Amino acid sequence: MPVSMPSRPKEVKLFRNNRSQAVRIPAEFELPGDRVLIHREGDKLIIEPVTKPSNIVELIAARKTESPLGLKDEFPEIEDMPAKPENIF
Repeated sequence: MPVSMPSRPKEVKLFRNNRSQAVRIPAEFELPGDRVLIHREGDKLIIEPVTKPSNIVELIAARKTESPLGLKDEFPEIEDMPAKPENIF
């Protein structure tokens, strides 16, 4: 995604969507995709698009930031039954 110059702030409406607060994002601030990351820096909320790795180097870098697998992530033991002869005619 190309880097753009900072834009002037624009006042927008906040509203309720069920139990969540939502913000109307004007077209000139539209983000790609259908998911975003949101985090707080002091009293500011930062909203940024979720980007997917575009090559193997980015994929490996993204995986390195994930926490290691724990015991709950291990595959369960499965009894491997021997194959039975089948009559296919």
